[in-house]
Amino acid sequence: MLLVLEAALTLTALAIALWLKPWRMLQGPLLTPALAAVALLPWLWLMPQYMPQGLQIQLSGASLLVLMLGWPLAVLDLALVGLAVWAVGHNEAATVLSQWVWIGLAPASITLGIGQLLRRWLPPNPFVYTLGRGFLGTAAAVFLSGVLLELLHRLVGGTVPEQVLIARWLMAWGDAFLTGMFTAVFVAFAPQWLATWSDDRYLKSTKP
Repeated sequence: MLLVLEAALTLTALAIALWLKPWRMLQGPLLTPALAAVALLPWLWLMPQYMPQGLQIQLSGASLLVLMLGWPLAVLDLALVGLAVWAVGHNEAATVLSQWVWIGLAPASITLGIGQLLRRWLPPNPFVYTLGRGFLGTAAAVFLSGVLLELLHRLVGGTVPEQVLIARWLMAWGDAFLTGMFTAVFVAFAPQWLATWSDDRYLKSTKP
């Protein structure tokens, strides 16, 4: 049942992303971060396969990708990442699909929603963007994705130890730290790599 849901979510997200034709954005400066993500992100996703048993560190990177590329292009980029993980790693396709949905698609989609809420309810300034969307938003997105997965496991008859939720909460802050750090660096030195950043919105609004 869970596999069917994951497949349906995957097909729906890919259909929406393809319909929006985000590859047109690659004609500008976003080509560099898009290619870099495909080259580097698979190695983060492969970490659990090569870590010692009991030390299953998992990083997502999906929230940063949404901030850099926007949701539609990030979804397509994440699909290439998932294919690379399946080709290079030793997990079967169903396991990689589950990984793609819950550390890729789900946090990316939640990050998009959090970004819309922040744009609506908070003033536009660099502090709100870097801390709200880059750091705290990433922590919330990754953790909520993990909680949703555990709730679905429980609904289909599985058990969810409390320690699992604590581990997901702690791991979410690892993603938050990395995303917040890179977001601040890109805002300062390479804002052209952030599709969700706008000088007109976040800088001019701070001038008297």
